[in-house]
Amino acid sequence: MPDPITTVLILLLLVLVLFATEKLPVDVIGIVLVVSLVLTGILTVQEALNGFGDSIIITIAGLFILTGGLVKTGIVDLIGRRLYAVAGKNQLLLTALVMITAAASASVLKNTTTTAMYLPVVLGIAEKAKIPPSKLLIPLAFGAILGGSCTLIGTSTNLAVSTAIERYGMPPYSMFELTLVGAVSAIVGILYMLTIGIRLLPERGGGDSFTDQYNIREYISEIIVLPDSHLIDKTLEEIDVNKKFDLNVLGIIRGNEEKILPNPKEKIQANDLLIVEGKLSDILRIKSETGIEIKPDFKLNDRILQGDDVELFEVMIMRDSSFIGQTLKSLDFRQRYALTVLAINRHGETIFEKLSELPLKFGDVLLIQGKRKLLEPLFLRGELLFLEEVSTSIMRIEKRKWALLSFGVFLFLSILSVISNIQIPLPIAVLISVLILLATKTVRYAEMYSLIDFRLLVLIASLLSFGLAMEKTGTDVYLANLIRENFEHYGPTALLAGFFLLTVILTQPMSNQAAALVVLPVAVKTAQSLGLNPRTFAVAITYAASVSFLTPLEPACVLVYTPGRYRFTDFMKVGFLLTILVFLVIIWLVPIFWRF
Repeated sequence: MPDPITTVLILLLLVLVLFATEKLPVDVIGIVLVVSLVLTGILTVQEALNGFGDSIIITIAGLFILTGGLVKTGIVDLIGRRLYAVAGKNQLLLTALVMITAAASASVLKNTTTTAMYLPVVLGIAEKAKIPPSKLLIPLAFGAILGGSCTLIGTSTNLAVSTAIERYGMPPYSMFELTLVGAVSAIVGILYMLTIGIRLLPERGGGDSFTDQYNIREYISEIIVLPDSHLIDKTLEEIDVNKKFDLNVLGIIRGNEEKILPNPKEKIQANDLLIVEGKLSDILRIKSETGIEIKPDFKLNDRILQGDDVELFEVMIMRDSSFIGQTLKSLDFRQRYALTVLAINRHGETIFEKLSELPLKFGDVLLIQGKRKLLEPLFLRGELLFLEEVSTSIMRIEKRKWALLSFGVFLFLSILSVISNIQIPLPIAVLISVLILLATKTVRYAEMYSLIDFRLLVLIASLLSFGLAMEKTGTDVYLANLIRENFEHYGPTALLAGFFLLTVILTQPMSNQAAALVVLPVAVKTAQSLGLNPRTFAVAITYAASVSFLTPLEPACVLVYTPGRYRFTDFMKVGFLLTILVFLVIIWLVPIFWRF
């Protein structure tokens, strides 16, 4: 039977592989890890579940609700709408304002939330300024990532590490302990993007209609219903071409009358012109048996697919959407929501065929035909993100003062110990602020839990339990000794740089929180064994977990990947030098403010 250290290392390797392959959701991986620790006898049931009762869980859950209050009252959207008024069509000034605003917002809203909220606004700005979206969206994501490292609440990673270091006898981070060095990194990053990075950004997207962008002409045809067709007097529901022939009827033209996205009860008449989505081969296959002819001179444009209150929309599948992993068929999407998906863009590839059988993923962009009022509930539930400026009619504008007050109360209570002898625990501060939102109905009780990312909470709790397992078995000491033997003679700065780079590498395939919480116990034990300040290493790892510029795997980068029409290598091209610059800033400044 393997000894406990070997068992823990095998579990660690398994977790890293599962995180990298994304075969399972991160919360499921966390649960598998906790169960494995109990079944192998590494932890008791009580020890394995300790992480789920940690105060950090309450704090992070409350912050999701506070952020939700700002989203639902349109505060960040309001800020974003004013950027164009200030910068006009000046690309350099727009880039600067987008990055600075995103960084400032992310310092209190978290980088992924900030990117998601500014994405439609920046796309709108790019359209008005006639600038390709690819010139502004990477700066948006990078600005949010840089700003998120500036405060305790800027990212969930900061909060997770802050809680984890208490186990090693260190006090948690204060609200602004990370601000100075984080701000310097953000300034360096913004200056880089305005001088070098802006020249490396690709020029893609913008200007084209949806039908041009998605190149759907070969998948949309106009067919004529012949007088002897057996389709005549049958409803769209009865003929059900979607299930029988994998085709969608998008519109009916009858004389001078156009019915876009017609009612399923609509009866087909002789000489109707049907606008049909599907492969030409499928249409030809049913041509003889249904009594139809393909109109040869059909020219597709956006106007043909829109009419009355039916429009074309681009929407993105959000990170916590219940649609993830499901197909349009399993969702019964068209029937349930009265919306038609014309195409799906995934990482730059546009998919038309067998859309109903394609499992949906976070970051997928859907081209949808339908009515805005039918899409808005999906936006409010956090299932989808409109890739356009959202109407303020669905926001609680009148509640903005309460959203700002609740966030102000939280910030005040969290720093009260700095200006007085009164100590308010962070979980209590956040709960008081949440109560303000609920009492004023800025956030309604029925929607409160839908604002919380429970997957992230489960992941953090699971990895806190894994940290306990590393301590209990001595695995952290074992790994610390290995690193000490190989790096000690290079000095503490080289050792710090090694842990920083290890964390950066792990954040590419893993979540930021997972990477930080995996490396943290090893780094702390190494520092303690060498008589160095463990807080120096903890802070460096905290910053390193936010350095996710090299690939589009960071959630903030996933959000801009498809709307910006980026390629995988674009992030490496723009982010490589930025990673080096931030690395140098952190390795230089952290030992100055947190001495070895």
